Amino acid sequence: MYALLILDMQVGLVHGPDKPLGGPALINTLNELMRSAQESGAPIFLARHIGPAGSPIEPGSPLTELVQELQLMGNEVIFEKKRPNAFAQTGLATLLRERGCDGVVVTGMKTQYCVDSTCRAARDCGFDAVLIANGHTCSDTQGLKAEAIVAHHNATLAGPFCRVVQAEEWSF
Repeated sequence: MYALLILDMQVGLVHGPDKPLGGPALINTLNELMRSAQESGAPIFLARHIGPAGSPIEPGSPLTELVQELQLMGNEVIFEKKRPNAFAQTGLATLLRERGCDGVVVTGMKTQYCVDSTCRAARDCGFDAVLIANGHTCSDTQGLKAEAIVAHHNATLAGPFCRVVQAEEWSF
């Protein structure tokens, strides 16, 4: 069984000053994936990235709250993480195993940080990883446009680290 993992769809990232590429389309895709997971009985996990006290994303900061546009159903597992890799120091692997999951579908933000490191770590933790090609995003950087970052990671991660699938082609 595969679980849906949504990374860091937080107010500070989605609605912050550096708007992510295709934010509204991504939210629609994530809502569709959540509905599909729900209908199939697949677990849904949402990670919130929390920083140290005194940082803009310190515990309790409104910037760490999940965006209201996500259509949560009430049975999701919401957890906090302090590292880009959602498996590091979170207990995520244990939670997945307790629910009978041997695979994880990775989505969310930011492509070059948390999405990348979580895809790479999933296999190391013994899980099959699927990256939804149109289910993750980031903002432009000084060196690269977001579109290039997303395309690069879809190409780089495919194969050795995960399968890359369009949302419309995935079923739980």
